Amino acid sequence: MKTFFKVLGILVLVLLAVAALGVGYLMMKKPAQRPASAEKIEATPERLARGKYLVHHVSLCIDCHSEHVLAYALPLKPGREGVGGFIWDAKIGFPGTLAASNLTPDAETGLGKWSDGEIMRAFREGVDREGKPLFPIMPYGHYRNMSDEDAKSVVAYLRTLKPQRYERPKKQLNMPLPIVEKFVPKPLDGPVAAPDRSDRVAYGKYLTQIGACAECHTPKDDKGNAIPGKEFAGGWEMHTPWFRVVTANITPHPSTFVGRATKEEFIGRFRAFANFTAENAPPAPKGRNTLMPWIDLSGMTDEDLGAIYDYLKTVPPVADKVNPFPDAP
Repeated sequence: MKTFFKVLGILVLVLLAVAALGVGYLMMKKPAQRPASAEKIEATPERLARGKYLVHHVSLCIDCHSEHVLAYALPLKPGREGVGGFIWDAKIGFPGTLAASNLTPDAETGLGKWSDGEIMRAFREGVDREGKPLFPIMPYGHYRNMSDEDAKSVVAYLRTLKPQRYERPKKQLNMPLPIVEKFVPKPLDGPVAAPDRSDRVAYGKYLTQIGACAECHTPKDDKGNAIPGKEFAGGWEMHTPWFRVVTANITPHPSTFVGRATKEEFIGRFRAFANFTAENAPPAPKGRNTLMPWIDLSGMTDEDLGAIYDYLKTVPPVADKVNPFPDAP
């Protein structure tokens, strides 16, 4: 009997050692990646204009990576564009601490030392300049659909932001997230082209992809994965240090706004926020503030908003009813 327990103990120790080696290997493992492009992007006037439009009004880089004022629709804090963005931590139920990075060209705390190729690889393929994974709160799984030319325009514009020093909180993920995040990045297979803008549905789909609309408007399971068959159906509960909201159903079901609205009404809802600023945005009614970046999106052209409407009208309708303001009186 003593021999049995001795052998059993040895087997347990071996299994523990193997498990420890496996965890160690996974912790050291780098995510799938390819070398960053060595291309130096020419900052043409056309690219700078397109990049500003994408960064501020479509892909909304500035929205997550900037400080906001706690007024209705969370307008940007003037002078803090590109720094001091959102922080996910235990206060809002996040398993760890994660802070939006500094997008300004500050040499020490921002993108100043990053190459153009490293920046493009980061926001489309999910790895930083050292090849470490970016946590997929950064929606690079959607941004990978961004065309090469639009990606170059984004980089060209980011280089023009005012350099600002920002010491963001250190990234700290609870297990097993440090291992899980390594398996999310995926290198691009080759060049990415934009769709023909004359194909309104295809171009509208492209805009929703590079705007990561489905990221917020699709409910998640308890592991954070999108629920199949519920694309754009809303119902994802989002928490901030100040309030919580539930994302809207934007499928074309007759019970939803998208299902009932004309194209003009759809565009008009965005236009209603066009003049909101940090100085004039009203206080939010109790329980009715929003994370929907209406102010940023109000800067999109009628043509682009119309294309998004055309595309959303083609997605499968889902009947789910959503209460976006569960804490409102």
